Amino acid sequence: MTTVQPNPDSPAHHRPIERSPHHRGDREIETLAAFDRVLETGSLSGYRVQSVDLTGRTTALLGTPVAEAVFLGCRMEPQAAARVRAGGALVFPPIPDLPFDPYRGRLYSPGELFASLATAAGYAATPDALAHDWYQRTMSDGDVFASMLRSIHDDAISDALDEHLAGARVVGVMGGHALERGSDAYEGAARLGRRLARAGLTVATGGGPGAMEAANLGAYAAPFEDAMLDESLALLAKVPHFTPSVTDWARAAFEVRERRPGGGASVGIPTWFYGHEPPNAFATHIAKYFVNAVREDGLLARSNAGVVFLPGAAGTVQEIFDNATPNYYGSRGEPTPMVLVDRAHWTEKLPAWPLLRALAAGRPMSTKIALVDSVEEAPEALAALMDGPRRDPASRPDGAVS
Repeated sequence: MTTVQPNPDSPAHHRPIERSPHHRGDREIETLAAFDRVLETGSLSGYRVQSVDLTGRTTALLGTPVAEAVFLGCRMEPQAAARVRAGGALVFPPIPDLPFDPYRGRLYSPGELFASLATAAGYAATPDALAHDWYQRTMSDGDVFASMLRSIHDDAISDALDEHLAGARVVGVMGGHALERGSDAYEGAARLGRRLARAGLTVATGGGPGAMEAANLGAYAAPFEDAMLDESLALLAKVPHFTPSVTDWARAAFEVRERRPGGGASVGIPTWFYGHEPPNAFATHIAKYFVNAVREDGLLARSNAGVVFLPGAAGTVQEIFDNATPNYYGSRGEPTPMVLVDRAHWTEKLPAWPLLRALAAGRPMSTKIALVDSVEEAPEALAALMDGPRRDPASRPDGAVS
């Protein structure tokens, strides 16, 4: 799939990760450069070659051992494809006329998902919109082949996400998609994302609009002077929501990026399941899924430094307890921090905090949960929970943490 960048980022933010094929037993080849390095060893046997254009490597493929290799979506000349099959390799050919690459070996960039945004057709012509249209069409007809392609794609995205986040301290920021640009709450979420990124954490969100976009924006703004975020917030406020026009909403984000290219890195993990909810352009690395359950669990499981829950509705409530369950049972090891922001929201409007506190009582996770009044308090609360055990918050009358 051709990558088109409406606004080029710092090369480090979109360069595919190229690890030695022998690093930790890794047998995956995801770039042409990595393929050429393996060729120098004299054998491709046992390797997995993922979505690499090999049309210029026919001579090499005709003379290199390939026993038990797997070629996933690699373009090859017919004689090369026939030769590697005869040599004992398994070949999964590219799928024609598909608006996405199911075998991709890297995460998406905003420029890739929003390619064609600048055309007259706008968002409707972008790979993101076309993939969603394909998803809706194939979901309704129940095609088992399409179901297989979605599964392969999502597994490839999970693999790429694990490679990208290897060794990172990841903090999740969850919150509602309805939060509008120009609001105090949007600004607060952006400042939170900036503080977390400046503290050396990798910010990960659900990758959509609202609070998610704001946190990714904050991480993008982290390397710049403080005034950059203020300027960006003012520009974005002119298009407060992705309705009625995703095109106008996305173009405003790319205008910010064009004015200040090379912002800080962060991760967005959105889904085509919610077709009304486009990805945001401030997450520099995007792991977009078809299956929402895989996306939700994967986002929370990878937030190894904890999760901050901003005010939200049903989706955010679901995420609170999806995160609480492995913390309760210890199924992922030691519990990770959970910080709920806005006391009135989580104790009165949607009283998730009392239930979370009741679940935690008497268990190791009781020292890893906190409720704070404002988003400004969230980084300190998160840091305190990360540093070590604290007393059970149930010992305070309201269960909150100062």
